[in-house]
Amino acid sequence: MRFLKMNGAGNAFAIFDAREKGRLTLAEDQAAAIAKATRADQVIAMEPSGEADVFMRIWNADGSEVGACGNAARCVAWFLMNETGHSRLTIATTGGNLRAERAGEYAITIDMGPPKLDWTEIPLEERMDTRGIDLKIGPIDNPVLQLPGAVNMGNPHVVFFVEDAEKAPAETVGRMIERHPLFPEGVNVGFAEVQAPDRIRLRVWERGAGLTKACGTGACAALVAAHRRRMCERKASVIVDGGELLIDWRGNGHVFMTGPVELEGEGSLPL
Repeated sequence: MRFLKMNGAGNAFAIFDAREKGRLTLAEDQAAAIAKATRADQVIAMEPSGEADVFMRIWNADGSEVGACGNAARCVAWFLMNETGHSRLTIATTGGNLRAERAGEYAITIDMGPPKLDWTEIPLEERMDTRGIDLKIGPIDNPVLQLPGAVNMGNPHVVFFVEDAEKAPAETVGRMIERHPLFPEGVNVGFAEVQAPDRIRLRVWERGAGLTKACGTGACAALVAAHRRRMCERKASVIVDGGELLIDWRGNGHVFMTGPVELEGEGSLPL
């Protein structure tokens, strides 16, 4: 089956066109092997949808299936817009429908929908104020990190606020927190440095994928978590390792993400 190798702000994808096949069925070990062979952070399948222009199925690099990926949605939308000539379309995912709009020749805006903020929606194992959950890293009386914000943007995120994102222990802490008992479905772990009211530097450890160059839902979660703590405006540039995303939590409650896409090439694998 043919696949496209694309990236959104450095977040790399192997995107398979299964619209004629109907559904791409992959076991975890198969998805993980494809991700390794194609050097992708996620494996994506475009499948037919009765309610949207396409259904997007997502596997992380470890083979686990997940509900949402904002950077992948931009790549899929860009490909379909070029194919159809349309400037707007809807992508269905297990995490909900995403509306996409062209923002430039190689830029797409995605309506990521409203964030889920209740502790049951993250989900957490116990009731907590999601503006700053009771989670500490390091000595109890002098924690290195504490009180991360929790946000679900189609998948669960916690966001630690740090003084210097470059020096944050993203890999060690991310690996430790990803499967913490507080998060029954696992969690993506962000490390956000608010540099100005309209600028956030972010690094993200993705559940099932590890430290990535970009995480679209993570960028949305960081903006929402920071604004809820009155640390930034509702609209800000989020700087990730692979580039820059513009996140706008609009008055209608929806979070919009605008960012770049890049087509690196294509290939095929026997499936």
